[in-house]
Amino acid sequence: MTRTSDPHSSGEVVRPGTERTVPIPNGNTPGDKPPRRHDPTFAHRLQYGALRGVVGLLRRIGLRSASAVGAGLGRLGYRPLAIRREVVERQLRAALPELPPDELRRIARASYAHLGRTTTETALLPLYDRERIIAMFEEVEGWSIVEERLAREKGLIIVTGHLGNWELGGAYVAARGMPIQAVARYMENPLFDRYLTRTRERIGMTIVHDDEAVRRVPRALRGGSAVAFLIDQGAVGLASTWVPFFGRLAKTPRGPAVFALRLAAPMVFGAVVRQPSGRFRLSFEPIDTTPTGNLEADVERIVAEYTAAMERWVRRAPEQYFWHHRRWKHQRPGTPPELGEPQ
Repeated sequence: MTRTSDPHSSGEVVRPGTERTVPIPNGNTPGDKPPRRHDPTFAHRLQYGALRGVVGLLRRIGLRSASAVGAGLGRLGYRPLAIRREVVERQLRAALPELPPDELRRIARASYAHLGRTTTETALLPLYDRERIIAMFEEVEGWSIVEERLAREKGLIIVTGHLGNWELGGAYVAARGMPIQAVARYMENPLFDRYLTRTRERIGMTIVHDDEAVRRVPRALRGGSAVAFLIDQGAVGLASTWVPFFGRLAKTPRGPAVFALRLAAPMVFGAVVRQPSGRFRLSFEPIDTTPTGNLEADVERIVAEYTAAMERWVRRAPEQYFWHHRRWKHQRPGTPPELGEPQ
């Protein structure tokens, strides 16, 4: 197990590379059917105004108290508001059928509290400097794996999911002085989207929206940067494949696997899990991207491997996972009901 070392050391290696696109098999590209960007509506402005007002209040009471407030607000989403409660409980029953109903309800309620904490912490990220971000982590496992793979000068692909505080994971890498770019989808509210993008950029991350990924990710990897992907949400128009996740077929982005194979870039899976102390543990593990000569089979294998890593970590801390997203919503025609979306 590797602890954090000098927080001010920089692993940056900048090597300009030629620009070219990377084809994505299966007839899709990351730029296929990009979300329509639009001017903010009146409702968007109201939502954004409320967010900034809440952030202004929370920043006065300190992070620990603000996190507790966020947890309380999150619990209201479970009861009495019941926001997506049926989705959360249905998916938990399908993913963890061995658990008794009372335990599943406890996990469901805790997942709302955790989401509230994570949302609050993310909203306050602009207030954190590098030292404070690093101090939020009590343990880092596998950092030497990240350093060794980045030293190969092929860039590094980091895959992760909506577990723990995924935003803080990227912030930690940036705070350690390592160049990192994050591939992100546009949010429905353009004002929220700009706020979160500015927040990420203030802490040293570069944001690549997914309709730009086919052009910018190869350049970033050839320049020696780490590129982070969230891999646990399938979406219309996003190049994907279906692999098992808790025993059901989940539409899963294949872009990270294709980039790794086409550009010989190493890959790691990262997980950020909240600890009882309120601080975090960040863990990295390698994903095997060795090509066999059969691109399609290799892509399927790599996607299945990083999805299996995601499942292992969710099983360790199910109350910290984003069960509110309908993970099995998009299915291939002909998928048997027992392998598709839970009913």
